[in-house]
Amino acid sequence: MLTALRRLAGTWFAKLLFLLLIASFAVWGVGDMVRNYGRDDSVARVNGTPIEIPEVQAAARREMQRLARQLGAQFDNDPRIRRAVTEQAVDQLVLDRVLRGEAERLHLTVPDDAVRNFIFGIPGFRGLDGRFSRPVFESFLRSNDLTEPGFLALVRTDLARQQVAQAVRAGAAAPDALARPLLRWLAEQRAVTIVTLNTADGAEPAAPEEAQLQRFHENNPERFSTPEMRTATVAVLTADLLSREVEVSEADIAAAYEARRGQFEGSEQRTLEQAVVPEAAKAQEIAASWAAGADFAAVTALAQAAGGQAVELGTVTRDGLPLPELAEAAFSTPEGGVSAPVQSPFGWHVLKVAKVAAGHTRTLAEVRDALRQELAQEKAADLAFERANKVEDALAGGATLEEVAQRFHLGFAKVVLDATGHDAEGKEVALPVIPASREPLLRAIFTTERGAAPRLAETEAGFVAVSIEDVAAPALKPFASVAAEVRAAWLEDQKRHSQEARAAALLQATKEGKSLADAAREAGLGFREVGALRRDQREGAGVPPELMAPIFELKPQEATMVPTRTGFAVAQLTEVTQADPDADPALLARVRQDAGQALGNDLEVQFMGALRARADIRVNPRLVDQLAQP
Repeated sequence: MLTALRRLAGTWFAKLLFLLLIASFAVWGVGDMVRNYGRDDSVARVNGTPIEIPEVQAAARREMQRLARQLGAQFDNDPRIRRAVTEQAVDQLVLDRVLRGEAERLHLTVPDDAVRNFIFGIPGFRGLDGRFSRPVFESFLRSNDLTEPGFLALVRTDLARQQVAQAVRAGAAAPDALARPLLRWLAEQRAVTIVTLNTADGAEPAAPEEAQLQRFHENNPERFSTPEMRTATVAVLTADLLSREVEVSEADIAAAYEARRGQFEGSEQRTLEQAVVPEAAKAQEIAASWAAGADFAAVTALAQAAGGQAVELGTVTRDGLPLPELAEAAFSTPEGGVSAPVQSPFGWHVLKVAKVAAGHTRTLAEVRDALRQELAQEKAADLAFERANKVEDALAGGATLEEVAQRFHLGFAKVVLDATGHDAEGKEVALPVIPASREPLLRAIFTTERGAAPRLAETEAGFVAVSIEDVAAPALKPFASVAAEVRAAWLEDQKRHSQEARAAALLQATKEGKSLADAAREAGLGFREVGALRRDQREGAGVPPELMAPIFELKPQEATMVPTRTGFAVAQLTEVTQADPDADPALLARVRQDAGQALGNDLEVQFMGALRARADIRVNPRLVDQLAQP
């Protein structure tokens, strides 16, 4: 058999067969490698480090979710928004890679303790007891589509970036050549003549004909239409609802009291006065004089004469004093007494105890109800996530909202309401949430599409599922039903037009050379002279806020006219007073500091730009286009 095979392998037929086999491998195997050579499946690369598709998708999804939560019903998930968010996500990831590379080049490190302390210091991660809450932290990770290692990496990168940025900003300082002109511009004062014309004071128009009112009704549908009304079924899962099911034992309350005893122990407090001088002998003299009955003013004079100072420390606890030796002296001296001189790195201290407030520890009986409520809330928060998973599974299995609400004891309601939470008669509709959570729930109702399958989503109102059965679009109310409203609106509109015409006539008179004051007198109108207006004022005395910005765009004797909330205002600039930078050193120092911070911002932006320019950044526009698609 082997001999036959060897004989066959040497024939021209076998050689031709092997050539065909090799060609097929080239077409199906090696050919793929050749065709794909040079193609990159990463969205971007920074100095050769890839940014993969899942990372960009996760970053873009988090930003879209943040925008949806922040804007609510105003958020429109259109292609332009998706494109901008995707490009922003790629740009942010590129910047993170660039900064990470710079931190490695500078050998910067962020210790684990720094990351931990930063996260524990975030107020949003604290529970009802004011301490870091693991369930709250995990809820944040879930709602933002993050893993714990991924979030820790983001924090570590951000802290490293802060180190780099702070080093760049540290050298920013505003020179006088910048600070002084800036102060002159900021502190410049202007005086104006102002005439205000309120709509309510406008000329009474002739009685309208019904045809006029009907045209006004038709031309202003936004004023006289019913709001969009939605018929919705709502199911809500909150810790407040679940806390009614949670049982908290006396043993749990006692254990929590022991674990949190520090919260209930009121430390002793003392009101202290202090003198600090550089020499021990002078401190001894002050202590003797103070103990003999000298008042605080006399002690202050003695301390200043000795090259030191005296201050009132206020009411503090033992932990509130920065030095152990001072704490020991203060809390071992009786009320009204004066301590012996105590030395510290700052000099010699003499303390007087003006008042002592004994500490009070609240007993378990005093805090039992509050602890029970806190523990119930904590257990309910843990239970809420477990219950939410079961509700999602039931909804995915085809159960209705009413069925899951009954099965899992959710808050439930069938409502017909507008975006403000009122029914067709203007009455507030009851919702299965606490009042503070009404707005997030209303946003959920008015951002859910009609006919969409209900899904449980986490919001500020808790876990919410919404089903929209019907949407009634805004419709123009019949004229007969709103005739009185139309008449009132028409009269107000006519009065406003008349006041607008009077304001325009005053403005025209100033352009023809008259002062605004003279033009107002001739028109039988009052006016006000207002001075000392500055750019940093939001509004001056008697000056409509709509006028503040235009006033500082005027040249002397120029006038302007603006609409206001109550009508119209006309202003004419009469005087400009330049500021003297040397007149207020404190203000100059503040302006210099603010300008320095602005320069620091500019330096940071330029530094980041330089890092980007130095890095080898390559973005794959084809993949960015694909990721921006819905």
